[in-house]
Amino acid sequence: MIAFSILGAILVASAVWTISARKPVYSVVALLVNFATLAVFYVTLSAEFLAVIQIIVYSGAILVLFVFVIALLSSGVAPFSAGPNRLPMIWLPAGIVVLSALVFVIHAIAAAPAPPAPAASPGGPVGAPGVFGSVADFGKALFTVHILPFEVTALILMVAVIGVITLTSEHIPSAASRKSEAQVDREMREAILRGGER
Repeated sequence: MIAFSILGAILVASAVWTISARKPVYSVVALLVNFATLAVFYVTLSAEFLAVIQIIVYSGAILVLFVFVIALLSSGVAPFSAGPNRLPMIWLPAGIVVLSALVFVIHAIAAAPAPPAPAASPGGPVGAPGVFGSVADFGKALFTVHILPFEVTALILMVAVIGVITLTSEHIPSAASRKSEAQVDREMREAILRGGER
């Protein structure tokens, strides 16, 4: 219970740091701490496969993608002009809403009856089929019970890729515009040559 409390505090603190950091790179570092702490949570639940996937996929691939996006968006761009500081006006209403939600959740949890103890998953060696956190158990849950969220996530990622391609294609000249530029260049050379003959 002490380990859970410490890990929970680190998880919440790193999440708050992620959204409150002034620089995007600091947010990525905080997100890395968050992902690593979540992987430790998976290890404490004997879900070693999920812990490894958490480190490889999220801490490895997704955070590298975030760093590349930050580097691309901030390279060669003039700093934004500072507008009016609207943060003091939003702190009070946001704080009231968050505290109200927190009080509501704590009251709802305290008033709810205790749920029955779930049936323990069969024990066994790590990675064996049917054991909690095993590859077989994860794959069965992913492609049976959670197939709709899995497919919706794939659709959202595909839409994001199409959006990125669409947004960046404005800066890449098309074949027609390249042809017209070459034609204009040729016509200018011909005009310069004709002008030199006179």
